[in-house]
Amino acid sequence: MITDNTEQTTDTETGRRQVARLFAHLENHFGPTGWWPADSPFEMAIGAILTQNTAWTNVEKAIAQLKAADCMSPQAMLDLPVETLEAYIRPSGFFRQKATRLHRFCRFLLDAYAGDMAEMAETPMEELRETLLALNGIGPETADDILLYACGKPVFVVDTYTRRIFSRHGLVPADIKYADLQNFFHRHLESDVARFREFHGLIVWTGKYFCRKTPKCEVCPLHPLLETGHPLLPD
Repeated sequence: MITDNTEQTTDTETGRRQVARLFAHLENHFGPTGWWPADSPFEMAIGAILTQNTAWTNVEKAIAQLKAADCMSPQAMLDLPVETLEAYIRPSGFFRQKATRLHRFCRFLLDAYAGDMAEMAETPMEELRETLLALNGIGPETADDILLYACGKPVFVVDTYTRRIFSRHGLVPADIKYADLQNFFHRHLESDVARFREFHGLIVWTGKYFCRKTPKCEVCPLHPLLETGHPLLPD
């Protein structure tokens, strides 16, 4: 049976144009974000674990203490007594859970890749994603943060800000699942690591400064889209 895919193709092309328009508005407002801030792929991976359920400013404090203690490497971090590691990362919250997760990740990295993040990055993306997700305490967002930023894999990271912004603009349902929201971006964006990183950074900044639980729509860079009555997807 022959199926007419014209309408589906048109919807996809429309979605791509509308997502590109949103990206352009944010890019024009913020400029390059330089997200994710870190000095090494390992630091990016550590930051991805520490940022669970906390603000990035708290992560920065924890990372600063780890650097001051000269333990920003897998072996050095694993050599720390867990109580000491907990003290260093206390600003990030849930420090006991996160200390265990950091030790678990460091042990994995040392056992599987001799502590070499570059070697880990050579693993095919789907295989590495499954392996990371199998580590207790690493969920989809954390795994994808590590894949995109620390390993340079073309996977789009979605978070609470992403769901909030795009649902408020009528692009996705407010209760959309992680995988479905990620697939939306994979359908409507060219698979490009640099663009994925920058778009995620723009979303983070927009959520942080404008699209909060109580939104500041009047001063948001996306407000012109609302003023013109232009939904991101057609009715």
